[in-house]
Amino acid sequence: MVAPTRLPSRPAIRNVLDLAVPAFLALAFLAFAGAAFAQPAQVEKPMPEHERLGYFVGNWTTEGEAKPSPMGPGGKVSSTDRCEWFEGRFAVVCHSTGKTPTGPSTSIGIMAYSPEEKTYTYYGIDNSSMVMTTVPRGRVQDGTWTYTDESMMGGQKMKMRVTITEVSATAYTFRMEMQGPDGKWAPMVEARSTKTK
Repeated sequence: MVAPTRLPSRPAIRNVLDLAVPAFLALAFLAFAGAAFAQPAQVEKPMPEHERLGYFVGNWTTEGEAKPSPMGPGGKVSSTDRCEWFEGRFAVVCHSTGKTPTGPSTSIGIMAYSPEEKTYTYYGIDNSSMVMTTVPRGRVQDGTWTYTDESMMGGQKMKMRVTITEVSATAYTFRMEMQGPDGKWAPMVEARSTKTK
């Protein structure tokens, strides 16, 4: 006589289902992800806003003056700048060497455009102890680029504004300002850049 088959108890069936459903979902996700990655990759192309950064590509010389400010003493500033497209043509990277009232300067600046925020961005580092902890954002209209930023400097919050005005295809002016407690903007640096090639 054959012994009757014993059916699993309800708790045992529930345990199997508790394990099977997540496993099935994981397999379904992996199959979907595999199919998505199997699709040919879409090559991103620069937008017109990215192409607009091309104005800065080239070699430039800059001459100007820094005003006494929390950033340092006043005096003459000068630099030689080499700006190139970064791979993909979504950003422009500028390498600069020059002189400031505090001594020789070496810096790298990165200009880009954020399609998500619909804004231009800038980030830079130099051979001083100052480090940017925020990313200035800007826009361009009728050949005038305006960037604004709010960051800490010397333990205080400072609002900054940079205005770059295209004078021609081979020259632009640069003005950096800081907002005082009275709400007025005071110039910190004023300069002119000329394209050499």
